[in-house]
Amino acid sequence: MTRLSLFNSPLLLGFEQFEQAIDRISKTADGYPPYNVEQLAEHCLRITLAVAGFGEDDLSVQIEDNQLVIRGRQQDDKERAYLHRGIAARQFQRSFVLAEGIEVKAASLDKGLLHIELERPLVEPEVRKIKIATAKTQSGETPTIQAIRKESKA
Repeated sequence: MTRLSLFNSPLLLGFEQFEQAIDRISKTADGYPPYNVEQLAEHCLRITLAVAGFGEDDLSVQIEDNQLVIRGRQQDDKERAYLHRGIAARQFQRSFVLAEGIEVKAASLDKGLLHIELERPLVEPEVRKIKIATAKTQSGETPTIQAIRKESKA
């Protein structure tokens, strides 16, 4: 069965990374641990995960290929003998795909909640003027096409 791509239009060039990001998002269906995303200011966000029972050493916050990955793994206490164990020592991995330019500023653990502070710096739009070549070379190609062909042969 062929997969229908959202970005297969000839007008959408160079959006392969977005398609890969959508694929990654669709694969994360587990709802544990629950989380909130808050907007603290115009360019500041906070992700809060409910990680009750996890200590600082049990948690890992990493950036992997424009993806914020939070992992939790509790160590079993071999010295305890449980008569009933209703609180599972469950490991988890929660991922968030970050937009280009978003920076993770801090992470803190407070009362069973892991807070991750994000900032989206204001980026000035870049405007570039592209020179239009009008002179044709002897072969009928523009100088730009000839330069590209020379580079690919090298």
